[in-house]
Amino acid sequence: MQLPSWVSSDETKPAPMPLLRVQSFINTRDIESGADQLLELESGRAWLAAAGLITTEATVSAAQLRAARSTREALRALVKHNGSGTAPTSDDLRPLQSIAGSRGAAVRVDLSGRIQLGVGDATDLRGGLLGLLLTIGDAQADGTWSRLKLCANTECEWAFFDRSRNRQGSWCTMAICGNRLKNRRFRSRQQPVGARALLEDVHRTRDDQPDRHKRD
Repeated sequence: MQLPSWVSSDETKPAPMPLLRVQSFINTRDIESGADQLLELESGRAWLAAAGLITTEATVSAAQLRAARSTREALRALVKHNGSGTAPTSDDLRPLQSIAGSRGAAVRVDLSGRIQLGVGDATDLRGGLLGLLLTIGDAQADGTWSRLKLCANTECEWAFFDRSRNRQGSWCTMAICGNRLKNRRFRSRQQPVGARALLEDVHRTRDDQPDRHKRD
């Protein structure tokens, strides 16, 4: 499967279109490396245009780009809940509510007679972000939304599409993050045993030493 140019080259578990656009939007921020494609105006505008969230002629202000980053992190909170994480808070949802209330969706009828909700004039960034929300609404209705998750490795949290039959996938890649998390859990289980042994050695050493405060 050849992925669009706006999808990260690191993507190993892509969602089907159009949910792939939501997944890739979340993954414009790489938590592990610190890279953020929506941090600078030029790179941010280029990615948004390539992904179809704005037209190629549209301009993006610094304030609009900040709103896009806030929306992205709100979507990350939604996806985190899919993996049995904590439910999004009202603060998490506020950027999405702002986008949803900024303009109304339009009913469209395509050439096959299918009736859909659209964003109407999608020449600005708010229209593109509203389109992401409509995509999520469709995915929630058809059952694919719950398959979009965040990697369980808290140092990664890469959005991935869980195609496993039982929907129990936890990592963006088992070979990397899955093993990292397993090793981390193994070390945490071993640490209390080692800590107790070290404490016993300290007490044993103290017991073997003469009591300096004891009178002769």
